Amino acid sequence: MSLSQHASKPSIAMFQPDMPQNLGSVLRLVACFGTGCEVIEPCGFPLDDKRAKRVGMDYVEIAAMRRHASWNAFKAQMATEGRRIVLLSSKAAVNYHEFAFTPQDVLMVGAESTGVPESITDDIPHRVVIPMQPPARCLNVAQAASIVLAEALRQVGAF
Repeated sequence: MSLSQHASKPSIAMFQPDMPQNLGSVLRLVACFGTGCEVIEPCGFPLDDKRAKRVGMDYVEIAAMRRHASWNAFKAQMATEGRRIVLLSSKAAVNYHEFAFTPQDVLMVGAESTGVPESITDDIPHRVVIPMQPPARCLNVAQAASIVLAEALRQVGAF
């Protein structure tokens, strides 16, 4: 499926993913919810058709995924398409359930091991956090993406 078919729904972006299992989980998520996944490279693992198929199982066939060579390429593409980037960050001040999502939002999660560099975080004005009980710091990126995507889809009436 192409991402253009899903342009009227919030989608997920993975910034330089370094765990193929999480990419597989996110591909399954977007396939099940009828939305898309943007992968901002470089990945921390080789991402070819064979490996994508292995991590995404049979969901790769129905998941809409697009690859971007860099942050700048991704950011330019989102601007061209009129899409808003919303960063999921443990350092954000706005709780995800208090944020007003739009159908054009792209919910971005960071790399599992390093997150998103501060220079890029500073470049994204829209940031949300999933509140957690101390001393917990963060969720797995696929879990976080699932929680926030479900809320965004609920808000925009896309379920």
